[in-house]
Amino acid sequence: MHVEAETPDVAWERRTEIPLFYLSLVFLAGYAVRVLAHAHSLWRDIAAITVVLTWLCFVVDYVVRLVLSRQRPLRFVRRHWLDTVIVILPTLRALRMVKVHDAVMAKRRDRPRRSLYPRVITYAGLSSLLLGFSGSLGLYDSERQDPQSPIQTFGDSVWCVIQTLTTVGYGDVAPVTASGRLIATALMIFGLGLLGAVTGSFSSWLIQIFRRDDEEGPPGDAPSPGAPH
Repeated sequence: MHVEAETPDVAWERRTEIPLFYLSLVFLAGYAVRVLAHAHSLWRDIAAITVVLTWLCFVVDYVVRLVLSRQRPLRFVRRHWLDTVIVILPTLRALRMVKVHDAVMAKRRDRPRRSLYPRVITYAGLSSLLLGFSGSLGLYDSERQDPQSPIQTFGDSVWCVIQTLTTVGYGDVAPVTASGRLIATALMIFGLGLLGAVTGSFSSWLIQIFRRDDEEGPPGDAPSPGAPH
């Protein structure tokens, strides 16, 4: 059986996916400290340096993949539009959870894979949590500069993001700045898709379980030996 060899850019992506995911968590932690720490704090300065250094690592990875792919820049950007967005906004790297999972499973070939529905629920749920946390930080960082904004604490920002992701929209808190509304719009688009994947997969999973139980039937329905068919 002929197995197609990996291209250099695909091999690079497979090898760097997990380290870059951990690096994205470092970026998110640094960004959280930069946003939540008091002004003129040493920790805030260290966090700012950490954010810049980790972001530069993402840029280098993107450039290396572009060079290894041997594609024209515009074609590479079109084919990897999500990666391009993530380089610009690294806090969205949670959307690559599926590729992270594939990279993890490639190193654990001896372990059986879970069924489709639990995997979709797990990864979409984790992506929603990471996306919600990073969105809360970005929203708070944008809105606290405007005294007219109802979002003046991180708690207000978390509450607004929860309303946005769940499409509840009580209207008691809402962004007023241009950047804050842009973040809220992105959360509406990506969050609705992720939560839809969770609820849809959970419903399909339950239906599959109930259908299997119905097909098996209760133990009392089994015909006794010698009974006429």
